[in-house]
Amino acid sequence: MADPETPQRSIRVLIADDEHMIRTALVALLSLEPDVDVVASADNGVTAEDLAVATRPDVCLLDLEMPQADGLEAAERIIRAVSTRVVLVTRHARPGVLRRALSARISGFVPKSTPAEQIADVIRDVAAGKRYIDSEIAAAALAAERCPLTDRELDAVRLSRSTLSVQQIAGRLNLAQGTVRNYLSSAMTKLGVDSRQEAAEHAWQQGWI
Repeated sequence: MADPETPQRSIRVLIADDEHMIRTALVALLSLEPDVDVVASADNGVTAEDLAVATRPDVCLLDLEMPQADGLEAAERIIRAVSTRVVLVTRHARPGVLRRALSARISGFVPKSTPAEQIADVIRDVAAGKRYIDSEIAAAALAAERCPLTDRELDAVRLSRSTLSVQQIAGRLNLAQGTVRNYLSSAMTKLGVDSRQEAAEHAWQQGWI
């Protein structure tokens, strides 16, 4: 049993969100919680990783959509480097991203519409070793379409979200241009779309890439 005379240690939290207003509001509101100590904040995934290594927070609250490294990519790097727990926050909850997040040992997944006081409760639960997944996000994941693409097709489709040419994609993947075209053609056929850009958008919307 905890000694009532001994002050409880605050939960040390890092917040990362590229939207300035949301980030500063979260910092301000969570700082009002008596058992939460916001030790760092960042506006991109790379800085979040650097600050996590420097400050060793108990919980990282990361926006999913951030520049330089998105929340999921940053979370994977942070979890490899630091003993911490990660909660992802997103405006667009794509079911496939939830599956990837769970595979990456993410501890929480909440929409940005979640009230700050509820996020504080999620942080407490996660810091205590529990996992929290928003019920609507979980339901959407269960009803989501299964990805029909192979890993290599996904690699080619993922790079098609950029402005890279087929030649450049082939270079990135160490494949022949004809092989990349075959992967993209196969992906477009499976998804019923007319262009590799449409295939990339469909795959992104489903959270496969």
